[in-house]
Amino acid sequence: MARQLGQEAGRGERDFDLVLFGATGFTGGLTAEYLAAHAPQGCRWALAGRDRARLAAVRERLAAIDPACADVPLLPADASDPDSLRELARRARVVVTTVGPYVAHGEPLVAACAEAGTDYVDLTGEPEFIDRMFTAYHERAVASGARIVHACGFDSVPHDLGAYYTVGLLPADAPIRLDGYVRAKGTVSGGTLASALTAFARRRQTAAAARGRRRLEQRLAGPGDRKVRTPLGRLRRARGAKGWAVPLPTVDAAIVGRSARALDRYGPDFRYRHAAAVRWLPVALAGLLGAAVLLGLAQVGPIRRALSRLRRPGTGPDAATRERSWFSVRFVGEGGGRRVVTEVRGGDPGYGETAKMLAESALCLAFDELPPTSGQVTTAVAMGDALLARLTAAGLTFRTVEPAGVGGDRLIG
Repeated sequence: MARQLGQEAGRGERDFDLVLFGATGFTGGLTAEYLAAHAPQGCRWALAGRDRARLAAVRERLAAIDPACADVPLLPADASDPDSLRELARRARVVVTTVGPYVAHGEPLVAACAEAGTDYVDLTGEPEFIDRMFTAYHERAVASGARIVHACGFDSVPHDLGAYYTVGLLPADAPIRLDGYVRAKGTVSGGTLASALTAFARRRQTAAAARGRRRLEQRLAGPGDRKVRTPLGRLRRARGAKGWAVPLPTVDAAIVGRSARALDRYGPDFRYRHAAAVRWLPVALAGLLGAAVLLGLAQVGPIRRALSRLRRPGTGPDAATRERSWFSVRFVGEGGGRRVVTEVRGGDPGYGETAKMLAESALCLAFDELPPTSGQVTTAVAMGDALLARLTAAGLTFRTVEPAGVGGDRLIG
């Protein structure tokens, strides 16, 4: 209750409900367009960045969606200028950022929000960045009341909320075994490629950040005998999904595991495995080989820089390509003698739906009645049913496949 009262008191003291930092980038522009079309009446929001002329061009584009957007304020902010970010955080209730790679550009804004008690959302899928921010700023954010919510795009909303939805259909007093199988069709932007190559090249730093996080988690952990595991697993037949399960070493499984550790609803003994579902074994093997080759090439600086030039930062797939893109995540859960299969489905995963998920996460933090949380938290922990309801209303599907008649195509909070 103290957190909620603090939020309401802070709302009147802040100039803006929501500020979007990075609107001149590709995904940032899509997020701005989504907010122009869907932000509620009376929402006080602004665009922030270092180039006022480019921000003004984005605002002009938004005014074509909603003429009222012609008056959206433009705020100066630069990822290399901590003072400008502290001023930004001081004026906003929620800050949304699409400025990456986050490991290179993201820390000063997290620091500013943790200090100011300002809620923060991003779309990073970079494990090193998330772990470093937890170690450096989680305790400060707990003290200030800030909610630091990373991975609010395709990494990792469908997986985190899909797992949350699925365990809600299983008994809470028994061990739960959950597998997630991802299928998707899409392409990458310049920013996504740059972030991926940066992460591939920083394996030692990523491992060190993970160790630092584990040490702090062990110090902060209270007594309890619940078990949570997120093993990578191996190439195997996909249960409940046609084809083969190719283990995905992405941040998604870790995010699901953090939700499970924070919420008793995941049962006394929870295990989650995350994989791509591939119909044919030769395709699965080729994918593993291709990933290994790319990982190796990313270790060589000149080759990594050449690969990053394949897509220029700020560019991405056109509207027609995004229209043809899609994703699905199928979850197979077992617990207490019961088996359930669920599915999360949506359109273009990396951009159209990511912009939607990011914007709705920010609006959820700004306007919805939520459980009292603070510090670095996941979407399931911070927003749970409220974000599920928002995303369902926005067109994503959360449905129960088996057993027939349980759940439905949409879950409303």
